[in-house]
Amino acid sequence: MTTTLTKTGLAEVIRVARVEHGLSWAKIAETIGKDPVWTVAALLGQHPLAAADAATVASLLDLDDEAVAVLQATPYRCPDAAEAKDPTIYRFHEALAVYGPAIKELIHEEFGDGIMSAINFQLSVQRRPDPRGDRVVVTFDGKFLDYAWQHAARQAEEVLT
Repeated sequence: MTTTLTKTGLAEVIRVARVEHGLSWAKIAETIGKDPVWTVAALLGQHPLAAADAATVASLLDLDDEAVAVLQATPYRCPDAAEAKDPTIYRFHEALAVYGPAIKELIHEEFGDGIMSAINFQLSVQRRPDPRGDRVVVTFDGKFLDYAWQHAARQAEEVLT
């Protein structure tokens, strides 16, 4: 089968089809039994779906077999320069540019030398009412991964014993 549909192209098809079918992202996520943030990221091309989930989404949105195959494909996770110019996405870049070094220092102070995983990861987006204007609350929840250097010869010894 020759596929001409890309993950990016399919993402646009899905965005339109979702509106045409009157479905919320939350409803699609609920239907496949997945987290809403993960589901949106997957349907916008950042995660592969299991075959059954891809078929369910295709049924909900009247997508064809090619779309089902593309939904299951492992993506290339590369930054998109055009997306970075979107005001919402840009503000996240701006927030990390301003607060990233402080976040890094606080992580190291609390946990030691390591990083927050973006693979073993959860993210939530919530609305918090505020009399001065509702607030957007974004929570990044990643497993701490310490930097652990292991000498290659020692690793080989451990495997052999």
